[in-house]
Amino acid sequence: MTARPRAGRKANERLRAVMEEAACSATGLARRVNSCGAEHGLDLHYDKTSVARWLRGQQPRGRAPAIIAEALERKLGRVVTVDEIGMNPGPGLDSAVGLRFEPTVPGAIQQACALWRSDASHTGSPARGKLAMSVLVESSRDWLIAVPDPAVVGDGVPPTHAPDVATVRAATAALADLDHRFGSGHVRPLAVHYLNTVVSDLLAGSYDEATGRCLLGAAARLTELAGYMAVDTGQLGLAQRYAIQALRLAQAAGDRGFGGYVLAFGMSRLALRLGNPREAIQLARVAREGTRGHTSTMAQAVFHATEARGHALLGDTPACERAVGLAVETWELDGADQASNWCARVDRAFLEEELARCYRDINQPAIAVRWAQEALLKCPPRRVRRRALRQLLVASLQLELGDVDHGVGTATDALELIHGLYSSQVHDALEALRGRLEALGRQDEARVLRVRGPGR
Repeated sequence: MTARPRAGRKANERLRAVMEEAACSATGLARRVNSCGAEHGLDLHYDKTSVARWLRGQQPRGRAPAIIAEALERKLGRVVTVDEIGMNPGPGLDSAVGLRFEPTVPGAIQQACALWRSDASHTGSPARGKLAMSVLVESSRDWLIAVPDPAVVGDGVPPTHAPDVATVRAATAALADLDHRFGSGHVRPLAVHYLNTVVSDLLAGSYDEATGRCLLGAAARLTELAGYMAVDTGQLGLAQRYAIQALRLAQAAGDRGFGGYVLAFGMSRLALRLGNPREAIQLARVAREGTRGHTSTMAQAVFHATEARGHALLGDTPACERAVGLAVETWELDGADQASNWCARVDRAFLEEELARCYRDINQPAIAVRWAQEALLKCPPRRVRRRALRQLLVASLQLELGDVDHGVGTATDALELIHGLYSSQVHDALEALRGRLEALGRQDEARVLRVRGPGR
């Protein structure tokens, strides 16, 4: 007997239609929503009864409608909106929070704290959709022409001292290590909570000039990390907001070098993921111009490599190869083959991976696979997510070269790492590889590479 909708509530035929299109049962949808929620740091426990209530017209609370839409979107392989499934989006982020490059340091602190607070309280939806690229381009312009901020001092309570700043730096390093090992799904909420409680309280305290600059610099680095974690959980709109605030905090700290890192590693790579290679090139050039005399040769090499990625996606092979040549020439001046003090994520293996992706995008897989294999060999064991991504890159290039058996073997080796990762980036790379195998008629191998649980 079909359940009748409660009086005053209409059955949700829109949701039913999308579920039928996706060939998704109530049990299957509940499982997918719970898994998708886990990637966003939510501990959901929906079951087929929950789905039956939604079909009768009940509106789930908080971020659930956006999570349900995302789960169906992944199943269908196309965009699914909250409106399409007949639900209300619920409360969302203030349309302006986190998007302003504030002209004053007090304004910058207020803006960053508002973003952390909104994110931590889950008043925002997953914010996966892209915002206008102009928000990144405008903030990069403001950063480029900004003059150094005047004295940074705090006059609140309680006092903030150098050991407090050291604690923030240590917490950031610990969170980054967890992120490398397990992906961002469960780690990102910890980072946002720490920003919203500990860091915001320290910024509201009293401190002298030197301590204030160091504190703002530490806040900038943890904000940038939380933004990268937003990328790894598929929340690209939220990542854009975090990148802008990390850039502003770095400026307040007087750290132009780290500001350039945010532009090149954060904003420019976001532009690439959002399908805007021209803006990615522009942002990399702004980083290079705005950090003259403030960064290492390794940093300059990253700027060139990031620009090369943009040219590659535009199909401009000569410009891509010129930028690649400058990247290689520059990093050879760096000397030591070790992580840069500029940022622990950046080393020669990082650059080799970037160049592999450049050559892949200009259809030179034979060169690309050599760079990718070099990057994989240099990947530290604790960087589990990065190792998985590089293995999947090598596997995809092996498929392009027609070496399907080796490609499947490389991807299979990656599964041991992927099963323990909550990472949208890894999930997307694996799904793309499975799609390639299915297109080649290798359905059995593609089926073997389907991940259940965390990696899903």
